[in-house]
Amino acid sequence: MDNERQHTVGFLGLGRMGEPMARNLLRSGTRLVVWNRTATKVDGLVRDGAVAVSSVEEVFARCRIVICMLATEAAVDEVLGRGHERFAGLVRDTVVVTMGTTAAAWSAGLEHDLRAAGGTYVEAPVSGSRVPAERGELLAMVSGDQDAVELVRPVLKAMCSQIHECGPVPGALTMKLAVNTFLVATITGLAEAMAFAERCGLDLDTLRTIVDGGQMASPISRIKTAKLAGGDLAPQASVRDVGKNARLIADHAAAHGIPAPLTDAAVGVYDDAVAAGLGDLDQIAIVQALTARSA
Repeated sequence: MDNERQHTVGFLGLGRMGEPMARNLLRSGTRLVVWNRTATKVDGLVRDGAVAVSSVEEVFARCRIVICMLATEAAVDEVLGRGHERFAGLVRDTVVVTMGTTAAAWSAGLEHDLRAAGGTYVEAPVSGSRVPAERGELLAMVSGDQDAVELVRPVLKAMCSQIHECGPVPGALTMKLAVNTFLVATITGLAEAMAFAERCGLDLDTLRTIVDGGQMASPISRIKTAKLAGGDLAPQASVRDVGKNARLIADHAAAHGIPAPLTDAAVGVYDDAVAAGLGDLDQIAIVQALTARSA
């Protein structure tokens, strides 16, 4: 394996989370090759020193480590050519790192297929939204072959302030679902409190002051109350994405006989919000869906 490939990282998927994560890799001095379906999204990173290529094949040809920050399991499968002849040719002698949130069972299957094709897999989902991604303050949960985990650790450190090992695959993704269980319940509860207060005719600024100053306050609750107060619903984590994550939790819980009543209820709230056309707004926009229910 040539020395340049050994020390070059590929990045697939430059969306809301992927773009600031890739930018932090560049800031750390990482030699970076990028690809995105919408080619114009690579322009800013190219100006900052990344190399843009026109095909996924070229990313794998030039990079020992390839990070996937793609929206869905189907997108990862399609980009990697999983289930087709090109898959083995792409992934052989490469460490593939998935950093999105997917079903744990799907991730375990991907690891199996990568090993069979001569590749290596590291599962590294992250906790955090757009702002922590911009600040390099994401929290990564990692699973996989220990040598591969150590190989990618310096890469993860450029994007994440914390890295927690979670045993064999799919331990990291199962842990991410557990973390998201708390997150979904927290933000849905906050939105319900705001909708409750609005319906009761309470002053929402006073509610915000009390919540932000009390024991239940957290960095994310303060961000979300500020967004509501300022009428800023630009997505950090969108209603659609959080709804997808809530369904992943609910499906995993159901498959393993785990009660998840709060998540089950939240799935309905997020489905309502998407149906109401709020899917691309920040997750706190579910307040509007709850308000509509009461109306």
